Amino acid sequence: MAVAGLLAVEYDLFRFASEMTTSERRITLLEGIALTVLLGCCIAAFVHRRMQEQRQATDQRSKIDTEMRELRDQAMRDPLTNLPNRRAVLARLNELLAQTDGRRHAFFMLDLNEFKRVNDGHGHATGDSVLQVVGERFKRVARPTDLLARLGGDEFAVLSFDVDRAGAAAVGTRFLGTLENQVWVQGMGHDVGVSIGVVLIPADGVTAQKIVTNADIAMYRAKATDRSALVFFDSADATPRQYPRFVG
Repeated sequence: MAVAGLLAVEYDLFRFASEMTTSERRITLLEGIALTVLLGCCIAAFVHRRMQEQRQATDQRSKIDTEMRELRDQAMRDPLTNLPNRRAVLARLNELLAQTDGRRHAFFMLDLNEFKRVNDGHGHATGDSVLQVVGERFKRVARPTDLLARLGGDEFAVLSFDVDRAGAAAVGTRFLGTLENQVWVQGMGHDVGVSIGVVLIPADGVTAQKIVTNADIAMYRAKATDRSALVFFDSADATPRQYPRFVG
């Protein structure tokens, strides 16, 4: 419309129209049809262009949303094992603690035994391969609802939902059992155990930081046994409570 106005002023079309006689101003039926068709084509072209622009904008937004989801997923995953990472665990813990439905859960801190010996004796590439094998073994015994994660280094974590103390002990011993046999990498077997600290939620912590700290305390008590062990956090008991390793 602005362009049409500028053209009318430039070529003095308004004066030209005012000097036309009444008969000259009349248009024939054919001219009217032609003008109507021309106007329809202009409107159709405008609508088509607007729809194209909207589709392009929608496609661009969808592409950006997909890229953002991928970036968020990458930020929540450990690149070596493709397991969720520490950030993902803390986020899920915070979500869980915001719920007040009275359900009970368990958080496990798993630290590999003798892993430093593997790294020092065979190199970090072998150590990385061992971590990948361990991660796969842990995946096989984790329940479908469990959140299994690698926190970093040789530390893993498991968040088990809807379990009491007995259920948590059963879950923990399954993870102990995954490392009863040697971890084989490039034709060489490695004896790697695991020390597991367990925290019951909400009995042993109502914040993510407290839960992780208490699980770490229990894990170091398990570490002090010098063998694979499962220890529940208990602030009133200085003696770690051990459970037999899972066999079978």
